[in-house]
Amino acid sequence: MSKTSIQKWSSTPFSQAEKIGQLFMPAAFINDSEVEIQKLEKLIKEHAIGGLCFFHSRASAATNYEGKKEVIYNKRSFDTLKRLIDRYQNIAKYPLLIAIDAEWGLAMRIENTPQYPYAITLGAIQDNNDLIYEVGRNIARDCKAAGIHWNLAPVTDINNNPENPVIGYRSFGENKDSVLQKALAYIKGSQSESVLTSIKHFPGHGDTSVDSHLGLPLIDKSKQELLENELYPFQKLIDEGVDSVMVGHLSVPALANGKRISSSISKDIIKGLLREEMGFDGIVISDALNMHAVSKNYPKKGELEWLAFDAGNDVLCFAEHPKEGIETILKNATHHQIEKSFERIWELKKKVFAVQEMGSNSELENNNELNTKLAKQSLTLFKGTRTEISKFKEEGFLGVEISRSTDNLFFNAIQKSKPFDSRTFSEVSRMDSSKTIETEENILLALFPPQIKPVNKFGFTEKELQIVNELITTKNTVLYLFGNPYVLKHMNYENASAVVIVYQDLELFQNVAAQHFLDKIQAKGKLPISVKK
Repeated sequence: MSKTSIQKWSSTPFSQAEKIGQLFMPAAFINDSEVEIQKLEKLIKEHAIGGLCFFHSRASAATNYEGKKEVIYNKRSFDTLKRLIDRYQNIAKYPLLIAIDAEWGLAMRIENTPQYPYAITLGAIQDNNDLIYEVGRNIARDCKAAGIHWNLAPVTDINNNPENPVIGYRSFGENKDSVLQKALAYIKGSQSESVLTSIKHFPGHGDTSVDSHLGLPLIDKSKQELLENELYPFQKLIDEGVDSVMVGHLSVPALANGKRISSSISKDIIKGLLREEMGFDGIVISDALNMHAVSKNYPKKGELEWLAFDAGNDVLCFAEHPKEGIETILKNATHHQIEKSFERIWELKKKVFAVQEMGSNSELENNNELNTKLAKQSLTLFKGTRTEISKFKEEGFLGVEISRSTDNLFFNAIQKSKPFDSRTFSEVSRMDSSKTIETEENILLALFPPQIKPVNKFGFTEKELQIVNELITTKNTVLYLFGNPYVLKHMNYENASAVVIVYQDLELFQNVAAQHFLDKIQAKGKLPISVKK
């Protein structure tokens, strides 16, 4: 959509129904069937839909994924995405604003696209937010290559609950100032490429033990506590001038006059706190309205869309019933309500289409060099000393890996310089582990958690955890962890000689970990969260 086109549409008279349609951002699925694609095309044309939020597939959408529906991967999803964006733009009466969740890159939704480290990994980097800026910039460039205008990131939640089932690794950590500075660097990197961002999940999803995709979390804190911590980075970033704020599905009675209502449909929280008290006058976008925290409570089509709009959301993300929602809003809303939200979204569109037309890359970024820098800067020596690891290496050791499917490139890289014997978990578990390694004193333990989320102890079996803890307790063990550091709360890590947190199992991160073990680099990172058993 060219600059000339967006100016032309600015002078086009909109009906009230079309203005409301501009506020809707239903889900678009990259790997949809032709029948579903045509359904969405019909919706866009008939109701002047304003934007689309892209997801990989219906099975991979979070509310379905937890139900274990089969996800079919398509190696050419990126090409499919570009074709679909062009197709939907070409049939739209008004230009579509295209959004996606790309917190750690397009790889969050699309196969064979550049992946950058999770926020928790970036949170470990000390005094080098220029690298976070580069992450935001590179991801923005990849978004532009696809035809995406709006990256619904970064997560600005302060993760202070180790049992958080949905934020955790997506947060920069538990320190409010660090979260603020890293989120700001990410945003400025994206702004440098004229790609929109959205801070989320207002008023803060960090201290929850419920996944809002599946239920409504309750945050039972005082308003003062929230202002001092959870709301702190949001306020500072609003003061800096952010494009948009995404409101989460959270029950926060202290901010809603005692009511246990979702923040996403609370006038007290959006119009009162966010708009009036915190002074935000930009775009407010709802978290996905299909999420069970709210959707299961409002089965009547159009009701939830109206409640979200009436509460103060300008953009209704993943609205499942746009037709009925438009009709309900048209029936109930005031002229001023409709005009104000429409003006916000149209001004945003004019800004985006004007600058993005000036130049856009068509190739995805090569992320190897930046990821290598990030791996080196985030690597964290959590316990022990470099001297102890050096001594351990020289004395000789047996390698043991606890892994399901990840290739142990870490061991392979070390063996090129220092040969050693190793055992897999299956080899150790086929016989009594104490007999298998009873003659070994030093154990180099490479731990690859099966999953990044904490549910079911990160996917580890009781047997796996038993062997890990037995090795740590009975042997001189040096542990390298390639995953979520919250895993450590299930382990007797204090008995290990050394614990090194690598955060990711990507090839470059494993190679950097091997360089560290071989004394070629130092660990410069610091754990951004607390580990409590």
